[in-house]
Amino acid sequence: MAMFEDLSAEADRLLEIALAESGARDPREFYRERLRELKQLDRSGYDKAVESYREILIPEVASGKTDPLLAWTEYGVRLASLLTPGRAVRIDASGRAHTFSSEARDGLILHLPDEKGRRALLVSLPGELSRAQRATYDVLVSGKQRPQGQQPRG
Repeated sequence: MAMFEDLSAEADRLLEIALAESGARDPREFYRERLRELKQLDRSGYDKAVESYREILIPEVASGKTDPLLAWTEYGVRLASLLTPGRAVRIDASGRAHTFSSEARDGLILHLPDEKGRRALLVSLPGELSRAQRATYDVLVSGKQRPQGQQPRG
């Protein structure tokens, strides 16, 4: 267990550096929320998410060989997919949606469920949302019909 704790501490340190350098938002709070949802809805999916965290995410980030923000974003996409089938999209500053890829991961990243009527799941927030990203977040994630002025909290 001590080895995992060492890896986890190093992964956290590298993520903190990447967050400070990029201005991106720390995704761990809303990923914890996704894990709680998954634990209630699908124990097998929860176990897969925990295994992915322990066996893939933390060792990859701690190795220093991968971009911590990318690794965490990809983990967030996996979490959302375990909760509900769908696809990940990147919303650019103009509000246009693009298929999520590791090459272009800046912007607002959402998981759009296949099931009609389900709200989008937040995967990643940029440091600041453009007006178009804010409007997209308000409608697809929060379910608001009119954009609001405040930043989302996850």
